[in-house]
Amino acid sequence: MVSKRFLSTMFTLSGSIMGAGILGLPYVFAKAGFFTGLFWLLFLGGIMIYVCLCLGEVSLRTKEVHQLTGYAEKYLGKNGKRIMFLVVVFGVYSALLAYLIGEGQSLSKIITGSVDSAIYFSIGFWLFMTVLLRQGLKGLKKVETYGVMIVLILILIIAGWYSSQVDISNIMRFPQMDLVGMDFFSSLFFPFGVILFAIMGFTAIPELRMEIRGSEKKLKKAIIIGVLIPIIVYIIFSFVFVGVLNESVNKVATLSFFSQENIGFGGLITILLGVFTMLTSYFVLSFALMDTFKYDLKVSDFTNFFFVSAFPLLGFLVLSFFNLLDFVSILGIGGVISGGLTGMLILIMAKKAKKSRGRKPEYKMPINWFVIGLLSLIFIIGIVMQLVF
Repeated sequence: MVSKRFLSTMFTLSGSIMGAGILGLPYVFAKAGFFTGLFWLLFLGGIMIYVCLCLGEVSLRTKEVHQLTGYAEKYLGKNGKRIMFLVVVFGVYSALLAYLIGEGQSLSKIITGSVDSAIYFSIGFWLFMTVLLRQGLKGLKKVETYGVMIVLILILIIAGWYSSQVDISNIMRFPQMDLVGMDFFSSLFFPFGVILFAIMGFTAIPELRMEIRGSEKKLKKAIIIGVLIPIIVYIIFSFVFVGVLNESVNKVATLSFFSQENIGFGGLITILLGVFTMLTSYFVLSFALMDTFKYDLKVSDFTNFFFVSAFPLLGFLVLSFFNLLDFVSILGIGGVISGGLTGMLILIMAKKAKKSRGRKPEYKMPINWFVIGLLSLIFIIGIVMQLVF
């Protein structure tokens, strides 16, 4: 019989992964071809499971419970901690910027029927979230377990509503490798960053270690299933959008059906999905960032508030001034840099942790320098391709 503790642990990981990154998947699937996107989702999903299992073993080998920066300091030293901190924070800031863009466009589309006023709605959304964050609503850090259930229900409704409109020829189509001047390799790697962003779940592993205390033997299974659930959901979600809309998919996928004359029930559900996932993800990441500055840097409350709340708005306004507010691009860059570098650091930690004299782990993952080098090379190639093209 499956225990409540196991289910809670599993859904915590799934909920942490299934954030607003899902909204960028149909666009990159459509542009690169559904099967190209599917390949990267399965390939990177497999790597994500392996790296998360390695991090899980690190947590099991360590008597004390840490966050990523704490594990990095223990096994990689002070410099490792600094690098991990910078990489994780960069990923969080990228996500917050993307969510400000996406929420602004979604709210503008709902209220005005266009995205022309998106910047004002983004600022309004930021102000609303800032007021709530200042009130210290820490209970919202626990939205993963309930949030994943709501997201699953909404996606199943969307899939059922639009399934009859899916055109298989859209799924089977392989677009020409000339996406806005891109060559073959840039087209092939086009979905890499967004998909990596969408399946990142590293920061949840330390929380899983605490949740499953007393049943550590089940951690491996919880991690595997916890990552597989988002992958299956992403496939269904992307299949429906690409199958119905082909290359007409919006960069923020849930805005796609609002371009049609008859919005209807399905369009309303999709926009609600987008608004909900971005709002909850913004909250969870903001609180996580608050804790990082509070416990790792021990900054004052005012400094913490500035870096968690004011700094993302400043970055948003700067990008707006230079006309660089692109939802998919920010997800892609944040995904490859933060996800890639974090993954590389975790693999090195896992290798060094095997030599430590900590507690005996409930499972062991095979790892050597060849595996670390090969996976690191994949991450580096993804970073280069995303930044260059």
